[in-house]
Amino acid sequence: MRYSKVSRNAEPDLGLRLRYDWEPGEQRGATLDNPLFDLLTAVLQDGSIRQAARSLGCSYRHVWGSLRKWEQLLGEPLIIWSQGHRARPTQFAERLLWAERRARTRLQPHIEALRSNLLRVIADASDQRHQLLAVQASHDMALSVLQQHAAQSADLHLNIRFQGSEDALRGLNHRQCLVAGFHVPILRGAAPVFAKALKPLLKPGKHKLIGCSRRMQGLMVRREHAPLIRTFPDVIRHRLRFVNRQVGSGTRMLIDHLMHEHSIEAGDLPGFDGLTEETHGAVALCVASGIADAGVGVEAAALEFGLHFAPLVEENYFLACLKENLSDEAVQRLCFALAGNGWREILANLAGYRPALAPGKVLVMTEALPWWPKIKSRPKPPQAPRAAPHGVPHREESAEF
Repeated sequence: MRYSKVSRNAEPDLGLRLRYDWEPGEQRGATLDNPLFDLLTAVLQDGSIRQAARSLGCSYRHVWGSLRKWEQLLGEPLIIWSQGHRARPTQFAERLLWAERRARTRLQPHIEALRSNLLRVIADASDQRHQLLAVQASHDMALSVLQQHAAQSADLHLNIRFQGSEDALRGLNHRQCLVAGFHVPILRGAAPVFAKALKPLLKPGKHKLIGCSRRMQGLMVRREHAPLIRTFPDVIRHRLRFVNRQVGSGTRMLIDHLMHEHSIEAGDLPGFDGLTEETHGAVALCVASGIADAGVGVEAAALEFGLHFAPLVEENYFLACLKENLSDEAVQRLCFALAGNGWREILANLAGYRPALAPGKVLVMTEALPWWPKIKSRPKPPQAPRAAPHGVPHREESAEF
């Protein structure tokens, strides 16, 4: 078994440079090109430096030269190899791959926002009819797909800034955006956690809700823990390390709601006050890498990282806007994109998602949100017939009526 001989530096003298290109095709998610991580991933997948060179479209000599250059820069060996055995990354290289992937996953909403803003450069310059809509929204994997769909179907550019549900609605009320995205579980009973946080931010008559999608939230665990997990209390029962979401996010409210529903205290949940992440993908990566054992997120994130998913509750994802902005051209185009069959087909092919009951339609807020009690209309008491003016018959006595 052999390692490359490298001079170990106490701290590599490395800097970071970012650049971007306009090229045919489209890049989505948190994808960022980097030759070192592309090379290590290829070696890990192919188990052969020669095969990795073929996968990357490079020569064997070029790959070897790149590996040696990176090892000298980092001061650590990257590849273990021996005659007749598969080449594989060192423990340092594997930790490096996980750390870089975790950083990219955490930054995914910010990378998507940056890419979205850079795409506007050409869109704004080339087409004056192109509409721009500022959106602040709780993180959702379907919204990234909606960006592309809205651009293609409605010539609408969604400038999405991902943040927690509470901050998104505050941004709407402070007129920092025209549309805010948030989600609440579909509940038959009361929703005190959501009501306390969101009810003060939404006023019937002032705000309007637009149907967007429905999604399933559940527990994400590695495959070895799959037989142990069916309900939220199972995390405590089996002492699994939990990765939480940030305060103010809709998923954190869901976690608080589940704890309230099952009479669980914060101290009962291992890790509740420890590690927190800001996206579904970041939570899934923490579980997949072994940093944590369980977390709450959407099924699409669980599948992306090869995790077992135990469904807990279905949610409505709503888009809110001020009533005065409902007729805005960009908002109308968004409603058009949501109401078409194309959006339904997209959601049908995204794990754990399905269309809202009325996508793209304006909803009655007091009926759509679970914290307002459903008021049944009471029958009006019978009234005695009023005396008709002199010479005019009562309605029921006149054949003309």
